[in-house]
Amino acid sequence: MIQNKILIGLAALLFVGMMCVFSVSETERAIKFRLGEIIKSDYEAGLHFKLPFINNVKKFDKRIQTMDAKPERFLTAEKKNVIVDSFVKWRIGDVGTFYTVVAGDIDQANLRLDQIVKDAFRGEFGKRNIKQLVSTDRQAIREILIKNAKPLAADLGMEIVDVQVMRIDLPSEVSSSVYLRMEAERERVAREFRSQGAEAAERIRADADRQRVVTMANAFRDAEILRGEGDAKSAEIYAKAYGADTEFFTFYRSLNAYKKTFSSSSMMVLDPDSDFFRYFKQQK
Repeated sequence: MIQNKILIGLAALLFVGMMCVFSVSETERAIKFRLGEIIKSDYEAGLHFKLPFINNVKKFDKRIQTMDAKPERFLTAEKKNVIVDSFVKWRIGDVGTFYTVVAGDIDQANLRLDQIVKDAFRGEFGKRNIKQLVSTDRQAIREILIKNAKPLAADLGMEIVDVQVMRIDLPSEVSSSVYLRMEAERERVAREFRSQGAEAAERIRADADRQRVVTMANAFRDAEILRGEGDAKSAEIYAKAYGADTEFFTFYRSLNAYKKTFSSSSMMVLDPDSDFFRYFKQQK
């Protein structure tokens, strides 16, 4: 009987001990209440103590959350509508404020944050035209949005980590006219490039033709000079050879004439006593 009482007492003591402690993990933030009043909210990860029946604890996820906003229309500086698809990365900053302002409800926090970010988008997009939004100012807009939205999000106990614009589109009723205007502009640029290319081609072709004529004229001049020099040199050599041994030179020329004449099938009618057959006669 006494043993049973001891076991019951130990069990009761263990139960009360378990009600007196609570744990906070690395991914959680915790608030301790006393009869519904917040008394502490800056708990580190680990074991902590509370009074049973007097204190109660609520825990919240402190990991980064993603608010994926629906595409929204914004007006640019040139009074054109653009459709922006964006998302926001955030986490709980001050858990006490987060619980007090939005009752610790993630959905309500996303709704409040969505309005803050949209107001920031509206203000920045109203200062820029479509070209700046699409091509140049994405990073600048992101930094300004984070800077402007952070203090307002802090009032909700939230800390903005990042704001990203995934897409910026034109409404369907505007896209067709913009695309036609862009197409006409690109066609104009293409025509200008083609005109410049044709002009450059004609200039290059004319210069090439001129250089060809000049080169051929110079080549013909040099060829004629070389041919004349060669003929003069040949004549000089023939004259020297003829002067050195007139009889041998005459004989050599006759042999060449015989070779050219008899190698063809042409018929020749000549007097046997003609000078052409001079070397066919027996010398005495």
